[in-house]
Amino acid sequence: MSAVAHFRSVVVDCPDPRELARFYARLGGGTPEDDDPDWVVLRLPGGPRLAFQRSPGYTPPEWPRSDRNAQQFHLDFDGGATWEEIDAAEERVLALGARVLDKEDYEKKDFRVYADPVGHPFCLCRIAHD
Repeated sequence: MSAVAHFRSVVVDCPDPRELARFYARLGGGTPEDDDPDWVVLRLPGGPRLAFQRSPGYTPPEWPRSDRNAQQFHLDFDGGATWEEIDAAEERVLALGARVLDKEDYEKKDFRVYADPVGHPFCLCRIAHD
């Protein structure tokens, strides 16, 4: 079956597109294209294009709730193959302004859940590099 369209971007609503694009550039690499204060594009090296659009009245999701203002999406990032690499990545994302959303069962999961500076969930995943 042929595709109807080709994937282009993940678009993230937020109060300040430039600020959030800079956060994700420090997290995943790339340089934000920020000529427009209401729409900023970030091309992640080896990954998708993320776009950030200004959303007046933005309200962050209430993770992990699903009964009201539920998360609409989350992003997964490869944080490394070992727990030492994940610990180091966690330290860095917290320094960038992220916050931990889920500390429960850290040792039983292959991922850790955080919120970006405006509340969007994202994960650092432990990925075996073969």
